[in-house]
Amino acid sequence: MTGVRLYFRYLGVSFRSQLQYPASFIMMTVGHLVVTAIEFFGLWALFDRFGSLGDWALAEVALFYGMVHVAFAIAEAAARGFDVLHRHVRTGDFDRILLRPRSTVLQVMGLEFQLMRIGRFTQGFVVLIWGISKVGIVWTLPKYLLMALSILGGCFLFVGLFVLQAVLSFWSVDSLEVVNLTTYGGVETAKVPIAIYKGWFRRFFTWIIPLATINYFPLMAVLDHQDPLNTPLWLSWLSPFFGIAFFTMSLQVWKMGLKYYHSTGS
Repeated sequence: MTGVRLYFRYLGVSFRSQLQYPASFIMMTVGHLVVTAIEFFGLWALFDRFGSLGDWALAEVALFYGMVHVAFAIAEAAARGFDVLHRHVRTGDFDRILLRPRSTVLQVMGLEFQLMRIGRFTQGFVVLIWGISKVGIVWTLPKYLLMALSILGGCFLFVGLFVLQAVLSFWSVDSLEVVNLTTYGGVETAKVPIAIYKGWFRRFFTWIIPLATINYFPLMAVLDHQDPLNTPLWLSWLSPFFGIAFFTMSLQVWKMGLKYYHSTGS
């Protein structure tokens, strides 16, 4: 509980520092909202021209889009410290984190919390609500819970990816842009049904980076949609926990990385 209170104090400091310049904060927030909105308008233009994406309607794809953007916005805001850790490793500031009698994961997460990501969150949430209202299915409490748990699992999954990116900086002393293929690129991948991709691509983002578990598998159960991949129904209901398992695995990799960390000497 002491660690949790300390983390919220980190958040308080971060919030106050970002709100010192309210005009800048508002412009950055609106900028993130506009950029992500343009992405969805591009998707809408695609459906306006062709009518559907395979056998998927726009309202159904809106659920995929909204779920992944909400999950990523939360993860990107909360785990921004891992995304910028390479700077602290390169300058030697990470040594001070190691000397403090608190969890390194907690301290790194508290390095920076980007409140402006509320722009992406708001846009994704609006699209998600629109999709729920237009998809034309019978909604039940279990379906709502499955969607909520899937978004939570998505948050854990993306935070885990940020953790793995941070671990690589222990060896490279810099952030490897190739990891962005699974974070920011993963958002682009998961905003449409993964069934439309080639087999090798689907397998990579199902069994290596389990992006399919944060919206595709759950939505098969929510939408009562015939899955072209013939996924068993029980996997749809268990899929939110894959994100949590991936995050747990990432923390173990983080612990291994700490053992091989060598100070820059600066």
